[in-house]
Amino acid sequence: MPVLVVIPARLGSTRLPHKPLQLLAGEPLIVRVARHVKEMEAADRVVVATDADEVAKALSRVDVEVVFTRPDHVSGTDRVAEVAAGQDFQRFDVVVNLQGDEPFMPRAAVIGSIDRVNAGDDVGTAAAPLDPGEADDPARVKVVCDVHGRALYFSRARIPHWRDGGEAPRGTWWQHLGIYAFRRAALERWTRLQPTALEIAERLEQLRALQNGFTIGVTLLDEPAPAGIDTPDDLRRAERHWRATQGATT
Repeated sequence: MPVLVVIPARLGSTRLPHKPLQLLAGEPLIVRVARHVKEMEAADRVVVATDADEVAKALSRVDVEVVFTRPDHVSGTDRVAEVAAGQDFQRFDVVVNLQGDEPFMPRAAVIGSIDRVNAGDDVGTAAAPLDPGEADDPARVKVVCDVHGRALYFSRARIPHWRDGGEAPRGTWWQHLGIYAFRRAALERWTRLQPTALEIAERLEQLRALQNGFTIGVTLLDEPAPAGIDTPDDLRRAERHWRATQGATT
């Protein structure tokens, strides 16, 4: 099925103001993310969805489409849904929301999320092994799955709880990554639903889908993945990771 990747980008982040325009290795973050996604060659079309002229200007040197959306969207998913509803994008059966603060998203996560949808799940996403020392960090969203690889729950808390103490086996904790692949109908339904009690409690919109009976298939990666960028500390950590893996002149 034809695949559209939409990268939502807004300037209104409170924890890291003007996040898409923050520099990562000398380039605006949104430029790094858009270029990374294009280089994956995992989709038939890639666009950045924004309501900010500054974001569009930053992307003017990158071969990526920019689509302007309404400024009043509550979430990136709502912004992605507006793009997907446009006349130019009706042919795409699978729509991917790849968050604009994920410059290191593994290609396997993108392909795996799309594969979950192609295999029949309403939504596909991905998770990576999480260091036990980070399992209590509320910024690292955890996911637990059933035996078929479908999400049972997402939480900012340490789930599952390792009751007996001692060292838990590898694969006990999984960090959810900032990507969703949707069947078009699932995306449209998701954005029509009202926030649920669990979503409000955890501030995780994917819980709205779970509480309403969506199947969310989770691709489990073999290796840990760098977290997305939400805070100044995250940005500094990302800078160090970039320099270590890409080189100072990249």
